[in-house]
Amino acid sequence: MLTTTVFAGAAIALTSPAQAQVAEPTVGTGLQQEAGTGDGSGDETIVVTGSRIQRRDLTSPSPIAVVSAEEFQLTGAINVEQVINTLPQAVPGTTGFSNNPGSGAATLNLRNLGATRTLVLVNGRRWMSYDTNQIVDLNTIPQFMLQNVEVLTGGQSATYGSDAIAGVVNFNLRQDLNGAIIGGQYALTEQGDGARYDVNFAVGSKFADGRGSVTVYANYTRREPIFQDARGFSRNAAGDGCIVPGSTNSTTGIGTNFGGALATCASRGGEVGLIPQGSASTPLATLPGITTGGASLGYVFNPTGGGTRAFNDPADLYNFAPDNYLMLPQERYLLGGYGSYELADNITGYTEVGFVKNSVPQELAPTPIGQALNLQIASPWFNEQTRGLLRPLDTDNDGYVTTNVNFRFNQSGPRNVDASRTAFRLLGGLRGNITDNLRFDVYYMYARTENQQYQQGNISRSRFAAATETEIVNGTLRCRAAAARTAGCVPLNVFGLGLADPAAIRYVTVNSTNLERSDIRNFVASINGDLFTVGNSVDPVAFAAGVEYRGMSASYRPDTFLSSGDVAGFNAGQPTSGEYDVREVFGELRVPLVSEGFIHKLELTGNARYSDYSLDAVGGVWTYAGGAQLSPIRDITLRGQYARAVRAPNVQDLFGGNSTGFPAAQDPCSDRGAAGNRTEAVRQLCIANGVPAANVFTRAVQPNAQIQANFGGDPNLSEETSDTYTAGVVFRPSFIPRLNVTVDYFNIKVEDTIATFGGGLNDALSLCFTVAQNLTNPICSIFQGVRNTTTGAIGETSGGRNPNVLSANIATLKTSGIDVAADYSLPVDFSITGGDRSNVSVSFLGTYLDKFRSTSVAAIPERETIGEGSVPNVPTLNPMPKWVHTARLSVSDGPMVLSLRWRYRGPVKDRRLDNTFVGLVRTPQDPALFPNARIGAVNYFDLSTAFKATDRLQITIGVNNLTNQKPEVLGSLQEQANTFPGTYDVLGRDFFVGARLQF
Repeated sequence: MLTTTVFAGAAIALTSPAQAQVAEPTVGTGLQQEAGTGDGSGDETIVVTGSRIQRRDLTSPSPIAVVSAEEFQLTGAINVEQVINTLPQAVPGTTGFSNNPGSGAATLNLRNLGATRTLVLVNGRRWMSYDTNQIVDLNTIPQFMLQNVEVLTGGQSATYGSDAIAGVVNFNLRQDLNGAIIGGQYALTEQGDGARYDVNFAVGSKFADGRGSVTVYANYTRREPIFQDARGFSRNAAGDGCIVPGSTNSTTGIGTNFGGALATCASRGGEVGLIPQGSASTPLATLPGITTGGASLGYVFNPTGGGTRAFNDPADLYNFAPDNYLMLPQERYLLGGYGSYELADNITGYTEVGFVKNSVPQELAPTPIGQALNLQIASPWFNEQTRGLLRPLDTDNDGYVTTNVNFRFNQSGPRNVDASRTAFRLLGGLRGNITDNLRFDVYYMYARTENQQYQQGNISRSRFAAATETEIVNGTLRCRAAAARTAGCVPLNVFGLGLADPAAIRYVTVNSTNLERSDIRNFVASINGDLFTVGNSVDPVAFAAGVEYRGMSASYRPDTFLSSGDVAGFNAGQPTSGEYDVREVFGELRVPLVSEGFIHKLELTGNARYSDYSLDAVGGVWTYAGGAQLSPIRDITLRGQYARAVRAPNVQDLFGGNSTGFPAAQDPCSDRGAAGNRTEAVRQLCIANGVPAANVFTRAVQPNAQIQANFGGDPNLSEETSDTYTAGVVFRPSFIPRLNVTVDYFNIKVEDTIATFGGGLNDALSLCFTVAQNLTNPICSIFQGVRNTTTGAIGETSGGRNPNVLSANIATLKTSGIDVAADYSLPVDFSITGGDRSNVSVSFLGTYLDKFRSTSVAAIPERETIGEGSVPNVPTLNPMPKWVHTARLSVSDGPMVLSLRWRYRGPVKDRRLDNTFVGLVRTPQDPALFPNARIGAVNYFDLSTAFKATDRLQITIGVNNLTNQKPEVLGSLQEQANTFPGTYDVLGRDFFVGARLQF
């Protein structure tokens, strides 16, 4: 069978030892047909992704993009994510560059609708998930065993059940291996870092006179880390600011801070740009709350200790960037196999097994901490000048003062997370023929993933407080609290550089271990077959029907230290545990109406599924789809489909224990909110909510850019629903052989989207105080009683309470656009390797994004966020250009292929330009006030060659990012590392070499 694929215009097919040359490259647009039978009239039947009906061609009413195994080989990919994230349909989720935020996993996110709304299959069946969100970690899929990857757009719940809202990605493992393959690969950046090693082995064989077959594979992968300090663009933390004109450093992208507000920057002689955006928590302790003597930002201690001076911004800010990973290290062991055996005539047993052990550490800068401490004025840690600053605070004359102290624990080293993940999957089934036209398939699958996170560098807040509250007894400094002394408390001097007793550091430092487990149980029994013919159709009406059971359970058990909340360094969290199941019945019908009549072909399809969930708020749910394909002539096919899909809430959505986070947010009651929102109505609302009148619209209400809040699940959540419309045309002109072109429109709308309450803390604050403006409105309910009665600040770190921002069915997502795909190959009577001819092939896949819209609160549609052509902040923070494409040009000549890939991402703009609101009114912003108002388009070129060194040995050599394109340095718009490292290339020019030996 000829298989046409998306990018394999440069594809290399590994041939048997008897073949002396590289196979012809396969190209395409997701169209597949029988070799030599352009109308699909052969006898062999297959199952196309998105259907359970066997058929003789691979056309589909929905657009399918197919990526060949050779694409992974030609790009030097060791991990699946490296190729999938270059597809225009995909937006990078968490990747090997996701340090903070990050999870150690690699996730798949179609259409930017979120990883939880993308269903991942392997060989057409569900795979193992890795956490309480029930998302698949792509690191568990053996890329070196792939036959191809099929990407299907839109809702597919009627075929596969929950989660298939954005689409389905099916990883097909090769089933034809007869012999053994040993392969390996090595990659290194031009700067000599980021080494990646991969070694794999696979063996397959038939036995019992061909009645049985078995394939076994193994893999070892290792990836060395790269720190942010290793690249100029990520070496210094950057933020938006007013800079001295012309001072921008060409390497770091950061200028000299001119100071003052952005709104008045130009009028004061400055220039809007990027400034150092370090942290006020430094290895030298600071006293931010003491602002006497002209020290408006507080005081910082001298390195030698004792004395202080006024804190200077940005000179005294701590650059936390160098300690963070840019590319995370990885070590992975992967084992697996699958096989089948004909037990009797028309009955075959089959099995699949898989095991993965994957470790992806994370590293962050040493723990910052800021909290109120009770300090002894007479402590030998302070000189007389510092005591003079503290004495005015001693209102009760007991020799102690309580004041805020910021500090960074460099002496305890960086924060580390050793994330180790172990997973296995077992599947067994029976398939066969009941009659010549009726087939059955029954299988059961069980998979489990266990995660262990070992965290180093946490600081106990209570021990920090105890170790800094001291007393002098008989000339000896000791911890003041007797209970603390009994527990081993040692006085901790943080008021200078490196002055802390190592024993005191050990006392306050706490390492923690968190455990997470995810299980899935899946039983499917189905039949499919042919019924009768309709009209003059050659193909019969076909059907599929069956039942399915899925049981999902997951748990998260944080270390008791983390669950206590007595933590600085990593976020506190509460235990999560829950399970649910679903019983389903499904059916599908394919009705060919016309074949070779007055029109070439007409076919209708339909399928439906009823799901009965054990969750009371979900209960019974119908999903369904209907589609059609019309070929008025052989060369042109029109296709379209409508689908209703659902996503049931997962364990994290339902049962997630409260965890503490520090999201970036703007309290409208502070001076951080938009100036246009500082109205008298907002002032009065802030006062009614507990902000002292004198503090309204001041920095005292929000001293930090982040606000502490609690997040968690809700067991009363219902399902998300989506409607998908696709319509397209397939053009295969008979007068231009080997040309395939498809153009498909997609439109997906998701309602009752599960999101954090109000769309997140920042949106909830804005909606309550600037839109609803009524404390009795439900959107304001989470802000009752959370403010510090003295300052009006929100959150425990500011002396108030944390608002509970829980999950809710509250939002909507909408996206639409056009996918364009084309491929063409041309035999050429020219060869440089001594053959008769060579082959030139071109493939192209692009997506035009018409709209991407989100509404954090569906009941307030006026606050719709415009995401297309910008950087939306829901459901994931990723640039969404209006146009993205990948193209490949290849020349195949005998035993050699030379291939060039072109990856293009269009420009995007700062989301704040079009998504700043005053109440319900969208207020466009002046681009001159944003240093990254526009991120320019980027072009990446990748060059590779593959050749047969011998009949058994194939070598691949290549370089990615041939022109060494660097990412634009971003300030507040960034995700991490001053850019979007999963979207824009951060490695620079990157070389790889690989080899495969078959015998």
